[in-house]
Amino acid sequence: MLLRLLLLLALCGAGSAAMVVSVSLRGSWRIRSGNGSLELPAEVPGCVHSALFHQRLIQDPYYRFNNLNYRWIALDNWTYIKKFKIPFDISKWHKVKLVFEGIDTVAVVLLNNIPVGETDNMFRSYSFDITHVVQAVNILEVHFQSPVIYADQRSKVHTHYSVPPNCPPRVQDGECHVNFIRKAQCSFSWDWGPSFPTQGIWKDVRIEAYNICHLNYFTFTPIYDNNIQEWNLEIESSFDVISSKPVLGQAIIAIPELKIQQTNSIELHHGERIVKLFVKIDKSVTIETWWPHGHGNQTGYNMTVLFKLDGGLSFEKSAKVYFRTVELIEEPIKGSRGLSFYFKINGLPIFLKGSNWIPPDSFQDRVTSALLRLLLQSVVDANMNALRVWGGGIYEQDEFYELCDELGIMVWQDFMFACALYPTDQDFMDSVRAEVAYQVRRLKSHPSVITWSGNNENEAALVLNWYDIQSSNLSTYIDDYVTLYVKNIRRIVFEGDQTRPFITSSPTNGAKSTAEGWLSENPYDPNYGDVHFYDYVGDCWNWKIFPKARFVSEYGYQSWPSFSTLEKVSSKEDWSYESKFAHHRQHFTDGNYKMLHQAELHFKLPQSADQLCKFKDTIYLTQVMQAQCVKTETEFYRRSRSEIVHGEGHTMGALYWQLSDIWQAPSWSSLEYGGKWKMLHYFARHFFAPLLPVGFENEDVFFIYGVSDLHSDHKMMLTVRVHAWSSLEPVCSETTKPFVMKAGESALLYDKPVAELLRGCTNCTRQSCVVSFYLSTDRELLSPTNYHFLSSPKEAKGLHKANISATISQQGDTFVFHLKTSAVAPFVWLDVGSLPGRFSDNGFLMTEETRTVFFYPWKPTNESELERSFHVTSLADIY
Repeated sequence: MLLRLLLLLALCGAGSAAMVVSVSLRGSWRIRSGNGSLELPAEVPGCVHSALFHQRLIQDPYYRFNNLNYRWIALDNWTYIKKFKIPFDISKWHKVKLVFEGIDTVAVVLLNNIPVGETDNMFRSYSFDITHVVQAVNILEVHFQSPVIYADQRSKVHTHYSVPPNCPPRVQDGECHVNFIRKAQCSFSWDWGPSFPTQGIWKDVRIEAYNICHLNYFTFTPIYDNNIQEWNLEIESSFDVISSKPVLGQAIIAIPELKIQQTNSIELHHGERIVKLFVKIDKSVTIETWWPHGHGNQTGYNMTVLFKLDGGLSFEKSAKVYFRTVELIEEPIKGSRGLSFYFKINGLPIFLKGSNWIPPDSFQDRVTSALLRLLLQSVVDANMNALRVWGGGIYEQDEFYELCDELGIMVWQDFMFACALYPTDQDFMDSVRAEVAYQVRRLKSHPSVITWSGNNENEAALVLNWYDIQSSNLSTYIDDYVTLYVKNIRRIVFEGDQTRPFITSSPTNGAKSTAEGWLSENPYDPNYGDVHFYDYVGDCWNWKIFPKARFVSEYGYQSWPSFSTLEKVSSKEDWSYESKFAHHRQHFTDGNYKMLHQAELHFKLPQSADQLCKFKDTIYLTQVMQAQCVKTETEFYRRSRSEIVHGEGHTMGALYWQLSDIWQAPSWSSLEYGGKWKMLHYFARHFFAPLLPVGFENEDVFFIYGVSDLHSDHKMMLTVRVHAWSSLEPVCSETTKPFVMKAGESALLYDKPVAELLRGCTNCTRQSCVVSFYLSTDRELLSPTNYHFLSSPKEAKGLHKANISATISQQGDTFVFHLKTSAVAPFVWLDVGSLPGRFSDNGFLMTEETRTVFFYPWKPTNESELERSFHVTSLADIY
């Protein structure tokens, strides 16, 4: 069947010879299995799994054990087919190209049964000349090779030495040799995700026809000249010039809000030509800079660049231009060995608060604009200002970075290499060089991207010998490491972008790693660079187990997603913590046990005789445990920003692992698959607040630090209250004299021996009472109310089951939950099942009889629907 195509006529001049025509081939295609036994419709952009699902030939790939049941899909070689007409006279065009913005991954492309190109990299675009092949009616075929088989074959031909790891741990149910294919590394499985090695055309595909010349790409970089304190703008454009004669014309740059209207004469000669334009911005013009969320506005300026060329040919590009500077500061710190490691934005030191981003779905066609906005809005709603785009996933789609620009989310951008060593043979390196050049060009205009990072954990993997490499062979792997990340990736980054830092790995010792030949003896040294830290055995309530590092770019604890999320992909027989499904879904070795071990340190484990009730209670408890653990750890990092203790400190970044889920399973995430907030995400809204009191104990003395991310000093007071578990009235309270909290600092505000604190509170013991505290002025609350447990909740005396009721009313698009409790209730969890939305607060300690909480729906709902779905749990309910 001939399919209707979208025909886009670019700005054209006098006569057809000056036109540029772009024909999109997205939409309806057909796909065929390797032996021809299956043929079905498919959408582009998309993948084979999605096509099979939409045609009801398979169930939801995420349902129960389908990641195992559908392994055959990735082992087959699939072909994408499209028959189409060219809606113009081909003979009038001197050059015709077939352009793939993204193809996943290994394929041979045939047009009218003639090979026109090959692909082997998911992370770059491809352009093939089809001038002498294209006809009025065409058949386009993309013959994919199984990525699993391809990776295996590539590993086998790499005979001179192995490139570990060969396969993922058995618990992941994954595929082998993913390091031999330039594809999302987590698509072969990870410790939080399934193995779904997709095949398909995952981004746009089109045909371009032109005469004279064509604009291939357009990018730009704002640059600040610190010597003369002046902003400049570098604009780079690439043209494919097919005219044998020089093409003359003008480039007209306009930024109206900055009173810029600049015209440059240009001359294009035959071949691939780069045009670089330079805009000097007058000092007298006031430029508002782009700031991270919580630190200022995200001001951008509309720019148009118009190329007017001979013969009436013209190209116009529009873009938003943002101005900001970024510096990575690594310098000596008084009283500490080593170097600092922090980012300055527009000259201001910024504490990075946030998380790590993984792909929000195994199937990229499911990642909609609405989902991206939901997830990224949840980032800023939790007072975060940064995300690390982790190196085992993908370079995200354009809209992700545009939203980060808009919302003020700083992006630490890994290149897509993770937890592995990699080959450096010619074909692999050629592919990587094209990938890196393409991604730098694509992303460098975004102010949100503040640093490039070569890989995830590969420096540590090599130096700490994760893969048991014999010492006699180590030099080979070191040479490969330096070749890949330094001699190639780093060089290409700096050729394309000198406005932001490049870090070779994460974790790394930064400047120290560089000085030691790019591989430090201990990449986890807390006095240099960034660290990753995980400890599932030590007590997470003990802040002394955490590293007082310069920057912590990974840390975290697991939890299970809510029952309403799991219910969609499971059956009744799966609803037990000991079920086959519960073990199958856990891809981290002993992960389910480790959660219970950590929970049992401070909480009683659920003991209900009802299996479903016990499962739901256990899910709840894992979320309580995770939230409390990450809270304790994050607050430790935040209070360490301004101090050096025993030579360590000046922590300037806390990015917990991980933001969201790729499927419905236990993981380290704070957002469940689809975006529902776990208890941890509500806690993050508090522990990442711009002004925060942090409480902790050391040798039976209770300390409270104040932490400020604000730009100015503020006068305030600290109020400390002691509550009995058995009473809704505070036992005692004290408020400090007014003091000044310095901008951008942490400082000790309060210290008192616990015995002295309790002596002033009638009948209070560690087991019978809990402490809350907050910062305020006479008129307003300035910080969240924080709390400190004086003993483990499992030892609490006087803690009773609370009868908590809710009255729901509607105010505009928001719903108001008026809560009333019969007793003090820790970890109050409000749940409305699968109704999409979030509460203003959740998982809180309820110490007063009444409390008002707001619900912000993400889709239209009503009071009766909320009342039917509403359920409340607090800690004593699970005992």
